[in-house]
Amino acid sequence: MQSEDAGITVVLATQGWRAAVHHPEALARRAVAAALREAGAAGAVTVLLTDDAEVKRLNTGHRDKAKPTNVLSFPGGLPGHLGDIALALGVVRREAREAGRRPADHLAHLVAHGALHLAGHDHLDAGEARRMEQAEARVMRRLGRPNPWKEGRGRPAT
Repeated sequence: MQSEDAGITVVLATQGWRAAVHHPEALARRAVAAALREAGAAGAVTVLLTDDAEVKRLNTGHRDKAKPTNVLSFPGGLPGHLGDIALALGVVRREAREAGRRPADHLAHLVAHGALHLAGHDHLDAGEARRMEQAEARVMRRLGRPNPWKEGRGRPAT
């Protein structure tokens, strides 16, 4: 199932997302929009809400890592297309449970994280990581969600 709003397309490829998160498509769209607003970026973004097997396939094919991960970001290759984001349901649920977070909060954080990557943010060195964490915290505050960087929260494994 696919839904689109203002250049943000969400593809729900795995129905289990609806059991884990109330209205996952709407939450993903809001998280992308808030992250792009934070970064001062604009462009089309597609979010794929899928399962671990599909993210493992993407991770293997594009990053040579034969395992699922929570979120992947793929920069766009066409003008006006910032890129694509893919999330693995099983990994996201497991990480949320292990961190004592609600799956919806973790989903919002990871989508924002992926969108910030598409907008040019990264976390390759300590300074970049800190700026990206601060941007993520501001996005989460805009979404009315808890700061993922408070005590006991972990870094996304992108």
